[in-house]
Amino acid sequence: MKPDPATPVAPAPGGGRLRQGVRIRTAIFGVYVAASALGFAVLMAFVLQDVQRRYVEAMRRTMGDTGAFLATFAGDGPAGGDAWTRRLAMLPPDSKLLRVFAGDPADRVLFDSAGGREVGQTYLWPMTGGGRAASEDYTLNNVALVGDELRVRAPVRQGGVVVGWVGVGRPVDSVAEGVSHARLRLVGIALGIAAVMVAAGWWIAYKLTHSLERLTAYAQAVRDGLPAAPPSSRAREIAALGQAFEEMRVALEGKKYVEQYTQSLTHELKAPLTVIRGAAELLQENMPPEDRARFLGHLRAESDRIQQIVDRMLQLSALEARRGLDAAERVGLGGVVRDAAGALRPLWAARRLDVRVTAPDGPCARGERFLLVQAVTNLLQNALEFTPEGGVIEARLETAAGVAHIIIDDSGPGVPDFATERIFERFYSLPRPDSGRKSTGLGLSFVREIALLHGGGASVANRPGGGARATLRLPLL
Repeated sequence: MKPDPATPVAPAPGGGRLRQGVRIRTAIFGVYVAASALGFAVLMAFVLQDVQRRYVEAMRRTMGDTGAFLATFAGDGPAGGDAWTRRLAMLPPDSKLLRVFAGDPADRVLFDSAGGREVGQTYLWPMTGGGRAASEDYTLNNVALVGDELRVRAPVRQGGVVVGWVGVGRPVDSVAEGVSHARLRLVGIALGIAAVMVAAGWWIAYKLTHSLERLTAYAQAVRDGLPAAPPSSRAREIAALGQAFEEMRVALEGKKYVEQYTQSLTHELKAPLTVIRGAAELLQENMPPEDRARFLGHLRAESDRIQQIVDRMLQLSALEARRGLDAAERVGLGGVVRDAAGALRPLWAARRLDVRVTAPDGPCARGERFLLVQAVTNLLQNALEFTPEGGVIEARLETAAGVAHIIIDDSGPGVPDFATERIFERFYSLPRPDSGRKSTGLGLSFVREIALLHGGGASVANRPGGGARATLRLPLL
């Protein structure tokens, strides 16, 4: 959850302040897009600049072939003087697209299809000009770029003798439309490629950071005390980091677990050991038989209490050490509730309690039936101990939004306000109304661990009409 902008930022260790920086996904994506855009722009600049040169070069080669053909065509005409140029006059004029001209061996123009505008002029060959933008081979003797016109010529031979030359000229502007169309097409293709690259960049950034986000979620779950498994990843570095986090969590939890259990066990065993020690000292003295019997009863009762604490501790520690279900199966929750209630039937019959069980057969969950029966049995036993003789207990199974709710309602005094937040703590117990004695305080902790192991939860709250309500929540299949 993101912090409220109005909430002051807590100081970080070392006197600094926690600040929200740029997300690593955004940073990776931004660097990728910037680098790709720069390289792509430079490449497209060269490509677009090269389009005209390539078009002109292609046009020059076509014109060269046309000139060679016209030179052969003219050379097949009558010999002598400039008679061969009359064959060129048979060509249809089209000065806007292609200009045909011819000259004698002295490079004087004899024929010009553009209305004879340059007849009588002398062309100097090799003509130079235009540079690389006009033609890759503009220095050849038969090619020239004069003004805005590209010219190519070919010799005319009659009887093996060069009698002149035929040239073809074409305005460079005539290819502008084709160049523009080609450039627009290239730009469209480039934009499509850029869009694909941007999408690919976002996908790459997402893949690179998704594992880190899962690691963060795992670390937060560990921080909040929730059950979690380290995320898997095909990247060896991420997998190794997740495994390192898991090993660190296990080591820290193991250390904390031992410390808490040592403190709790020491605290809980102190009272019965004190009673045992006092009774043993008094039994060393001479006392009436009835007093001796009473103190021996105290010894047996406190010894049994220590045994119960040790047994429960072993069960709870074994349950907490588990990382998953050992033999998970499809479990009918209706049968679980009925079995737990049936196991306690002698107890409620002895206290003349009205126990009402509503548990349909339909709802099922994935789990270990033995543990689920134990959890419901603990909740029912807790309700039996707090319900006065002749009271009412309801055990029912309900479902809502894919979750099964096993609800145990009693008619006892309820949970005091000061105990609401501590009811699931280890060794925390309330005195029973009939005897004033406390239990081991491990029963509800046992229920909570079973619920968490099955992906559910447990809660205890007071009912509006009096009494307490314990709820075990389990995901349905």
